[in-house]
Order: sequence, then structure tokens, then C-alpha cells
Amino acid sequence: MSISVMIPTFRRPEGLRVAVQSVLAQSHRPDEIIIVDNSPEASARAIAANANAVARCPVIYVHEPRPGVSNARNAGFAAASGRYIALLDDDEVASVDWLGALLETARTLDAQVVFGPLRAEVNAPASLPGQLATRLYSRTGPAADSLLDEPFGSGNSLIDRDAFKLPDQPFDPALNQIGGEDDAFFALLAAQGARFGWSSRAKAVEVVGESRTNWSHLLSRSFAFGQGATQNCARPDAVDRAGIAFWMAVGLAQILAFAPLALLSLPVRRALAVKALDKAVQGAGKVLWFRGLEPKFYGQANTASAQDPGSAAA
Repeated sequence: MSISVMIPTFRRPEGLRVAVQSVLAQSHRPDEIIIVDNSPEASARAIAANANAVARCPVIYVHEPRPGVSNARNAGFAAASGRYIALLDDDEVASVDWLGALLETARTLDAQVVFGPLRAEVNAPASLPGQLATRLYSRTGPAADSLLDEPFGSGNSLIDRDAFKLPDQPFDPALNQIGGEDDAFFALLAAQGARFGWSSRAKAVEVVGESRTNWSHLLSRSFAFGQGATQNCARPDAVDRAGIAFWMAVGLAQILAFAPLALLSLPVRRALAVKALDKAVQGAGKVLWFRGLEPKFYGQANTASAQDPGSAAA
């Protein structure tokens, strides 16, 4: 059983160092670590070299200078030799038993794709944007290992690559700047009969930097999350008109129900107001799902700034 841990990164050196250190400390050692550097200037090369000098497994550095989240993930998949690929983002820190727990869950549940919980760590968690960031970047699930009806995102996940027939570019390059490439990827796996599992002990922390706790970013993220449901029904290769109509109706209902609730609850129940705001903005995304309206978080949208703009896989 061969296991590759893949970490895509974009101009987030400290986060990458901590993420790699958490993988090197695993109780179940991987067979290799793949670091995919999506910055044109190859900013992560030295970090990968330092890790390779002390690691008990190969640390493979891949430079993918073409900006884009799908480009980074595709380069990592192409470089990885393991049957299992564990995905960790460069802003995530894995618990010491993370990899072993993912593998055990895959075996006991006979699941080809496994996800673990994420706990968001933010500055000023009691503030309104801090509460919204915690909500958006945390991942919770069942208290015990179990099969899932729907997949989560790619960070903190494990994929049995041998269970699927994957194209040369499993992550859609058309989604390089806007994200959602993992949703499309897991939809591809679901179409091939994937069983999705939840590993309650495969815990990781997502460190949310200040650049991702401003209102502009948070509301854009909520909007994009909402768009995903409708856009998945509008994929050119499998248009589901009934699904599009359903999710647009759900989105309209969310706006009508949760926008007033957010305003009314803000003075007395801030946590409820944050939840309602998130749902209202996601509802707007479901309604306004059309191509061209997507917020751009990755790829070319980020290459102009070297200031923690978000990783290739954030």
C-alpha cells in the first residue's frame, strides 16, 4: 500500500512549513510527500529542499508556474506515485494520527474517498467576521466513522486512485481561477461509483490568515459556495435543467428567509445573525450562478500580489 501526501502551495511559506512539519510527524509515515509550488517565482523550493534533508521519506518538489488551482492539483497527481493520495492544503496542520486514521477508515468502510474534520483557527474569533470565517472554514461531520451521501472539499481527504479511471487532467483547468475544481472532481468520482467516507479521528486545523477574514473575501466565499450547487447542474457535459431550477428556487427561498433574519437577530443573537447571513449570501449565489459572475480566488487573479492571497488550494 503506497501513500503520497500532496500539498499544493502558493506564496504561503510559513503555512507550508507548518503543514509539512505536521506530515513529517505522522505516526503512519507516508511513502512520499509532494509539494506543488504554483508561484511563478518558485518561492517554495527552499522549503521543500529543507524538508527533504530531514524527512524519512522522499519530499518531491514540483514547480507548476502556470497559475491556477486546477493546474497545481493536476501537476501533483501527475507526480505522485502512490496508490493513495492524501490531500492537505498549505494552510492546514494535520494531527499526528491524521494519515493513519484516513487509511483505517478507508479500509473499514470500504470507502474509496475519505474526508476528515477541519477546525478553523482565526484571529478575533468572537468578532462578526471571525465567527463567519470560523463557520466557512470549519468542517464538521458525524461523531463516528460513517459513509457519506455527499463529498466535502479536497483539503484533508484521501483518494484511492486505483479505484477510478482518471483523465490526464482530473481537475478541470476551466476552474483555475474560480475554484470548485474539487466539487467537479468528486462528481467525476461519484459517477464512477465512489463510496465517500468520514474519518472522525483524521483531524486537522485550518489556519485562516487575516487576508481571508475581511468582509469582502468572506462574502465572496459564501457567494461562491452557493454558486457551486447550481453550477454543478449546469456542467456542459451533463446539463440538469431540473436541478438548476431546483437550486435557484432554493436560493431564492434562502434569500427571502435568511436576509431578514440576519438583520433582526444581529442586535440580540450574533451567532444566529452570522449563520443567517451566510445562508442568505449562499442563496444569492445559487440564484446568480451564471458564468462570468464567479469570484476569482486563484490563478492569475493572485499572481500580482505576494501577500498571502490564498493558496492554490485554499
